[in-house]
Amino acid sequence: MNEYVQERRKLAGHHVPTYGAVVDPTADDLEPLLEDMDAKVGISTQTLVSNQEQKGAKLPQYAAAVSVTLGAFALGNVLAWTSPTEVELVPHLGVTSWAWVGAIMALGAAAAVIPIGYLIDKVGRKYTMLGLALPFAGGWAFIAWADRSEALYMVGRFITGMMGGAFSLTAPVYTSEISEKEIRGSLGSYFQLMLTIGILFVYAVGSETSVFVLSVICGVVPLVFGAIFWFMPETPLYYLQKGEKDKAQASLQWFRGRNYDVAAELQEMQATVDEAAAQKLSFLEAFRTTEAKKSLMIAFGLMFFQQLSGVNAVIFYTTNIFRDAGSDLKPSLATIIVGVIQVVATFISTLVVDRLGRRILLLISDFVMAICALLLGVYFYLKTETDTDVNSLGWLPLTSVCVFIIVFSLGYGPIPWMMVGELFAPQIKGFASSLSCVLNWILAFLVTRFYSDLKDEFGTHTTFWIFAVISAIGTVFVFFIVPETKGKTLDEIQKELGGSASAP
Repeated sequence: MNEYVQERRKLAGHHVPTYGAVVDPTADDLEPLLEDMDAKVGISTQTLVSNQEQKGAKLPQYAAAVSVTLGAFALGNVLAWTSPTEVELVPHLGVTSWAWVGAIMALGAAAAVIPIGYLIDKVGRKYTMLGLALPFAGGWAFIAWADRSEALYMVGRFITGMMGGAFSLTAPVYTSEISEKEIRGSLGSYFQLMLTIGILFVYAVGSETSVFVLSVICGVVPLVFGAIFWFMPETPLYYLQKGEKDKAQASLQWFRGRNYDVAAELQEMQATVDEAAAQKLSFLEAFRTTEAKKSLMIAFGLMFFQQLSGVNAVIFYTTNIFRDAGSDLKPSLATIIVGVIQVVATFISTLVVDRLGRRILLLISDFVMAICALLLGVYFYLKTETDTDVNSLGWLPLTSVCVFIIVFSLGYGPIPWMMVGELFAPQIKGFASSLSCVLNWILAFLVTRFYSDLKDEFGTHTTFWIFAVISAIGTVFVFFIVPETKGKTLDEIQKELGGSASAP
């Protein structure tokens, strides 16, 4: 043993009493002790010390999250397009045809997510999404030049629904894989935030323009997304799954900043990928594991309770409710106000989701939505089934709608999409996320297409009471089934779902 090492150990013995234990050690205290460990643990002293002193840069992660969720903005355009165009087009197409024009986009979205789940694992998250831009713009071209042709509107809506549905899967997966765990919730909420901004954008522009101009403007949005997202890197997790470690390191370095040592985080990600590969399970066997079954149940449950909460019915009745409350606002202005409420509440969610956690926001959201739907049911019961004068109760539906939209946007709006990107193990993430999104869009289609039939058959009050019961059941589901994923790594989430203790 050379004299230098002996001298360092002698000095360490003088300065570090009590059998070498350091109380509240600093990086300087640890460095001489770690030098002899380098060969054994495989991580350099510089890596461990620098990771104690540094944090990853947040700006690149925020920039990537905003750019990828321009796809959510485009999806919001698709969802909202029928609202400002209804008055102009319904007289020409008819009520039944218009109902199909509105609902068929959800079928397009459901049809897209299974093949997209396959593509993101084969060609990558980035190039899959870039490939959506031109077909998305093409779908809007069908709509813009439909010239009141029902067939062309249907084709355009189906294509734009496919592309928007594809983004509903790919954007949350991309965001979850590039984010540090401390801000993963906030960045995951950006999908719903940008979606609501896209809805508000169409409400505002559509109130002042023709169907043609609005459709052309919406068709430009996917092209803007492609131009911006071209400069974003692929996710490091995808590169590791493909065995391209150098590219994974370069990608992670871009997202964390040039001054951050990515070795420890990259090794943690590699361990997760290696552990999944070491299990050597077939695709079907991977779905038979405890954690896979539980993650599917949670994702399906969240999508079910999101769509059957009655949010579409509440938004559908917004104009009537504003009028019943004695408001003289134009219908277009009423929808813009609702859009602003959605945007503000969803933005607040992005600020608090990593502080309060997912579970508490979901619980508050579903419980309060149940109360609001119950009160709306009571209001419509008094209005349509009794002789009660409800003019003095105009504040009740107005307040219920506003509170409903606020709590939905805080919890059940953004969080289910976010958690789909967090729950699944790498070997099943693409297909399992696709299944979750398929369920969501099928339910969206059923609610959009058949809500009016349900209302006519059973009455508006009964319909809202059904929504209230479903939201109450959803509250119980979250309390007993849904885990908290705030601040946890993928490995810790999988261990919790599988019933094992989280990794230290």
